[in-house]
Amino acid sequence: MIKLKYNGHANISLTKDNVTILIDPFFSNNPVNKTNPNKVDCDYILVSHAHFDHIGDAIDISKRTGATIISTAEIANMVEEKGCKSHSMNIGGKYNFDFGYIKVTQAIHSAGIEGGLACGFIIDFYGTIIYFAGDTALFGDMELIGRMNDIDYALLPIGDNFTMGIEEALEATKMLKPKFVIPIHYDTWPLIATSSRDFKELVEKNCDAKVKIVNFNESIDI
Repeated sequence: MIKLKYNGHANISLTKDNVTILIDPFFSNNPVNKTNPNKVDCDYILVSHAHFDHIGDAIDISKRTGATIISTAEIANMVEEKGCKSHSMNIGGKYNFDFGYIKVTQAIHSAGIEGGLACGFIIDFYGTIIYFAGDTALFGDMELIGRMNDIDYALLPIGDNFTMGIEEALEATKMLKPKFVIPIHYDTWPLIATSSRDFKELVEKNCDAKVKIVNFNESIDI
């Protein structure tokens, strides 16, 4: 069984067999999570882009724990210059790790670093396929992502303003065809406040997928 913890915003941890992947580790100054990043342990850190609320505490956590930061080339190079262990990837690439594999997908969003691109991830974590969309607008190639990957869980932003809103995330769900959807990137600040309950009702009325609403700082088994 995999433990998925939603640390609020787009900050996710996945743990199984004493291996933990941390995604977009925004702890410091996160209004919906007061966890001390100095107490966070992990083996790998995925960074979707370099905005402060996504790269977050990745560098400090990596330097303290020795965790490998997996990201696009520009971010990987930047964190390595700061003393972190990194694994550089780019859009469309796949690499096998001890837990499974990572594929890097496109995301339609600004990058937060010169010359870079925002991204999402397909994560094969011990055989469970998780799509972390990252900060993104709706885009048509989500249909291709869904066709090429048998997605168990899709983690989709719904907060609007900076990313997809509820209606766009519904269309993404239709294209991706996951078994389950977990909404992320909402209610951190008033600017991205929305109703996850409305999203759940809309998706389950129009799709076969089921929506799991995970409260901030809550863990579930997947």
